[in-house]
Amino acid sequence: MAEETSNGAEKRGMEPLVNVRPTKHFKPEDAERKWLLVDAEGQTVGRLATQIATLLRGKHKANYTPHTDSGDFVVVINAEKVVFRGNNKVSKKKYYKHTGYMGHLKERTGVEMLERAPHKVIELAVKGMIPRGALANQLMKKLKVYAGPEHPHKAQKPEAYAVGAKA
Repeated sequence: MAEETSNGAEKRGMEPLVNVRPTKHFKPEDAERKWLLVDAEGQTVGRLATQIATLLRGKHKANYTPHTDSGDFVVVINAEKVVFRGNNKVSKKKYYKHTGYMGHLKERTGVEMLERAPHKVIELAVKGMIPRGALANQLMKKLKVYAGPEHPHKAQKPEAYAVGAKA
């Protein structure tokens, strides 16, 4: 009886697979987490949010695995000085919140959000750029956004991260 290798690839006129390595999946325990400090002053909301989402997911690391949390903690300061690019976008942009009661849909413009809760502008932008589900909730817990230049995470010694710099 002849031995069949690689699921009958020779029978179909194909070469058998040689030196096939299984995909390496990293566990969350193996991730080396850093604390990164991002200054949002003068940054565009969308471009800043995409880079923060990349840092939170860990896509900038060599051991990135899509279904695990291998990202870093991100501390964002000066959220009140963030910029909306575009033709009067800060006044046209709408943020919606529903209270759960009929007819109670609350609507705020970008100007009102920057006055009342500037940290929410960045949090909502980042939340929209990461996949939904339990992993998203876990990733959002690692995002800390503050309106001014002060933050309570000095004990973690966050490293300054240059947003917009090509690595």
